[in-house]
Amino acid sequence: MANLNVNIGALSLKNPVMTASGTFGYGIEFEDFVDLGGLGGIIVKGTTLKPRQGNDYPRMAETASGMLNCVGLQNKGVDYFCEHIYPQIKDLDTNMIVNVSGSSPEDYAACAERIDSLERIPAIELNISCPNVKDGGMAFGVTCQGAASVVKAVRQTYHKTLIVKLSPNVTDITEIARAVESEGADSVSLINTLMGMAVDVEKRCRVLSIGTGGLSGPCVKPVALRMVYQVARSVKIPVVGLGGIATARDAVEFLMAGATAIEIGTANFLDPSVTIKVRDGINEWLDAHGCQDVHDIIGCLE
Repeated sequence: MANLNVNIGALSLKNPVMTASGTFGYGIEFEDFVDLGGLGGIIVKGTTLKPRQGNDYPRMAETASGMLNCVGLQNKGVDYFCEHIYPQIKDLDTNMIVNVSGSSPEDYAACAERIDSLERIPAIELNISCPNVKDGGMAFGVTCQGAASVVKAVRQTYHKTLIVKLSPNVTDITEIARAVESEGADSVSLINTLMGMAVDVEKRCRVLSIGTGGLSGPCVKPVALRMVYQVARSVKIPVVGLGGIATARDAVEFLMAGATAIEIGTANFLDPSVTIKVRDGINEWLDAHGCQDVHDIIGCLE
């Protein structure tokens, strides 16, 4: 069996397979299907400073080789998470990572500060694809200044491993990656969903309640792979790759492109045990190709 251990900053993962936020609940929902202790990490659903109701229904739609969603970060807020969810997940034998969202740098920082106090949460993932309410609704993650402002604010209150999730809806994602690296990000994860839309031709209307939503699934994989490859060669911090990963071969592609670890998202809806299958498949691929360590292939592309 090959060595699958990887590190994201000071965070040690027993293997490079993690779950993408919003697709795996808080982990405990999947206990009947997956040995949670066999995963490198679980990134729980998005958490905000105050409770959010999310968007109206319908907020999910199938597309060719993927899905659209505009759930809208529905959650009960960070205080509820700390008081009710944390006690249920703190003893799971894997890295429990909280995805943090907000509408201002101050919101992000305050939410991160609350999570910083939780002993068994070793890292957070910042979702900077959220709209900046002080800047006309433009997402923080689409400008270097906006992305950097969030990371800078969070770094003043948060002292553990900080992963920043990058938006693909930009002209040059490497510029955003370097901006968050310069403000203290320990790692970047990419890609978040691409902006998309679906139309009901019979009703002559848009399918989703707010019109547009995030596109995910196998259809985004080539875009995600290209962006991971570019970012891995532009920053010195570890890159976490995600976007359409459904098989071990998909995961190996991302590792070869420069990802130190990967996240599986939409595929969890189709097969709740896909994460373990991918983990085992990576090991089998390494064994079959005479590799004793996953680092033998990380970033191996010319």
